[in-house]
Amino acid sequence: MIGSKKLIAIVRKWQKIPCIGRRPILLPGTDRGERPPSKGHFVVYTMDERRFLFPLAYLRTNIFQELFRLSEEEFGLPRDGPITLPCDAASMEKVVSLVRRPVPKKL
Repeated sequence: MIGSKKLIAIVRKWQKIPCIGRRPILLPGTDRGERPPSKGHFVVYTMDERRFLFPLAYLRTNIFQELFRLSEEEFGLPRDGPITLPCDAASMEKVVSLVRRPVPKKL
């Protein structure tokens, strides 16, 4: 059995080795092979397994809060997997267009 100090030393050594042309080590829950989201963004999936990347500012919108509530009711809280929203890709694209569109001042 390898001691924890030796294991940490091995991991540090591997991190220094350039991995040009090699597959990156995937984080837990990224079994689909996609990269993790960049800083300031989050990822959700639709029921047809399409991946969407959004800025964190979208979390404040009522539309996304409602979608997350519906997702929790239908699928429960995800433990190690991605968040799946209860809609298809076409519906999600419509939601994105609604969120991106500026709201008129009269409303």
